Amino acid sequence: MIKKRALISVSDKTGLVPFAEGLVAQEIEIISTGGTKAALDQAGIPTLSIEEVTGFPEMMDGRVKTLHPKIHGGLLGRRDLDTHMEAMAQHEIRPIDFVCVNLYPFKETILKEAVTEEEAIENIDIGGPSMLRSAAKNHQAVTVVVDPSDYSLILSELETAGETTLSTRKRLAAKVFRQTAAYDALIAEYLTELVNETEPESVTLTYELKQTLRYGENSHQEAKFYQDALPVDFSIASAKQLHGKELSYNNIRDADAAIRISREYSQPAVVAVKHMNPCGIGIGETINEAYQYAYEADPVSIFGGILVLNREVDQQIAEKMHKLFLEIIIAPSFSNEALSILTSKKNLRLMTLDFSKKDQALKNEKVTVLGGLLIQDQDVVKEDAADWQVVTKRTPSDEEMAALEFAWKAVKHVKSNAIVVANNHQTLGIGAGQMNRVGSVQIAMEQAAENIEGAVLASDAFFPMGDSVEYAGKHGIKAIIQPGGSIKDQESIEMADKYGIAMVFTNIRHFRH
Repeated sequence: MIKKRALISVSDKTGLVPFAEGLVAQEIEIISTGGTKAALDQAGIPTLSIEEVTGFPEMMDGRVKTLHPKIHGGLLGRRDLDTHMEAMAQHEIRPIDFVCVNLYPFKETILKEAVTEEEAIENIDIGGPSMLRSAAKNHQAVTVVVDPSDYSLILSELETAGETTLSTRKRLAAKVFRQTAAYDALIAEYLTELVNETEPESVTLTYELKQTLRYGENSHQEAKFYQDALPVDFSIASAKQLHGKELSYNNIRDADAAIRISREYSQPAVVAVKHMNPCGIGIGETINEAYQYAYEADPVSIFGGILVLNREVDQQIAEKMHKLFLEIIIAPSFSNEALSILTSKKNLRLMTLDFSKKDQALKNEKVTVLGGLLIQDQDVVKEDAADWQVVTKRTPSDEEMAALEFAWKAVKHVKSNAIVVANNHQTLGIGAGQMNRVGSVQIAMEQAAENIEGAVLASDAFFPMGDSVEYAGKHGIKAIIQPGGSIKDQESIEMADKYGIAMVFTNIRHFRH
């Protein structure tokens, strides 16, 4: 009886020797290459070299070694077809029954700082994916393994039955095609960016499972959290959880919104979010001051919210936050005293995030729709207040201009129709997601009513008519910032002049749907 054969060629040598020993114990002959063969030889495990099988030397710095009919014929030949078996016999091709391959570390290579194009290209594996795909295609007869975590399953089935089951071979084949597709997706993304292609005819995305969630947006929906295969450092996916329950689907969405908002501020800032909208944003000379402003912005809505602070959480803030019910607190760090206080709440999620990475280059945003995918640049356009245009008779004061800049940064993160009423350090009222703009104005003004003195108003898009400006003017607003661009801009300008409002046009819209 002809011995079964296994071909082993791995970059990740985790569990390699015990796996190979298990195969040898089942009287399976091992073919190996390069560093893998050296590791097995050192462990005293008998192997055949690729050259001994192909009769052809490895060449071109290892680029050509396994791309040979005696390898791929042994993988692809169907054992149930006489014609295939006759061809194999005629050309002295032995069947290969097991393939254990993992790929050159392309992802790890391109994640290195200052990696060169040449280095990246040399780490594109050709022979590995070819062998894996050949073996996976012929899974009726060939067992293919790409993940060391599957070694024990294969050995267990061999010890029990002398062979692997068809269902196992199918599952392993499916994993192979997922892995090779993800591998190719990273290569395609790298090369596409390298040549500055902005409208590729197709897009292949790859993500890695980070967490199976308890449920989705609602308890009857299943959900999973996948992380970009090339991790984004300043993201909820890269945040480190120190304490508390697992994140839920809605936690992740809300935390993502809060992190995006915090990106806007370099001075000490605190952002509170509910249902993906800010309910309070505060900036200050210290993080304690910023926290107090964010809390006072809406002490009701902050209940059950997500907080992001861009400075360390100290004992003083922790004592204040301990009095509230909060879902998540995200910060660069927590003092030992703060951790001692906050970890007394067993369910409160405490997370750290590297805020030094907040200005890193950002990838496109992707949103699924039924039957398709939308891709757009993130809304991180750099704006200069010097480019804004005062369109009314009255010009904003310096204090009003500071407040307008603060409100403008905030309103871009509120669901449209979006209105933010603020002073120069704190949101005072937020109107989000209404079907008409004046409705958002009314909500924001009502919330800010007791603190309207000196407040300004920001609108994410133009006013389609003068009613919103009139409502704001009647309720004490003295400065407004908006994109402009409506055919009825003049109506809004005249209404602002009527109430002595200074109005600024930015000429940039910030819809957020």
